[in-house]
Amino acid sequence: MNANVRGFTVWLTGLPGSGKTTLAHTVAEELRKAGVTRMEILDGDVIRTNLSKGLGFSKEDRDSNIQRIAFVCKLLTRNDVVVIAAAVSPYRESREHARKEIGQFVEVFVHCPLEVLIQRDPKGLYKRAMEGSIQNLSGISDPYEEPVSPEIVVETAQETIAQSTGRILAGLKQMGFI
Repeated sequence: MNANVRGFTVWLTGLPGSGKTTLAHTVAEELRKAGVTRMEILDGDVIRTNLSKGLGFSKEDRDSNIQRIAFVCKLLTRNDVVVIAAAVSPYRESREHARKEIGQFVEVFVHCPLEVLIQRDPKGLYKRAMEGSIQNLSGISDPYEEPVSPEIVVETAQETIAQSTGRILAGLKQMGFI
């Protein structure tokens, strides 16, 4: 793999708890091992704490959050940084805006059935949403619009982290990004 790759963005989308952050870090680790040095991870939770503090979870606020992430991705991508964005990004229209804004864009659908996510629930989000103490949780009290034609799909209920990471890397290679 050429360490001097041109910038691109890998956009990991999926329901909360599906494995986006874990995959962002494992893909980044593999890319670093292969010599990619100009890389950033933009994690949705970290972005919300720093760049999107004050935004809620209404559709408008979620759209604003995704627009902010897309803007940062665009800046980094055009400066030949590989960006791995891990954000629920529940609305197709927002993801399509990000795709157009960034240009060099690979959508990865991190798919995991809702039933499995409810069982896993490492942060207790689904339990609290079903009890009514969390409003607007994607997949429970707010919609999540699955991608129509993502470049890559990983099935985190059936694949190991290594298998999903390998599927993403193979897809990036096949598309000529790495």
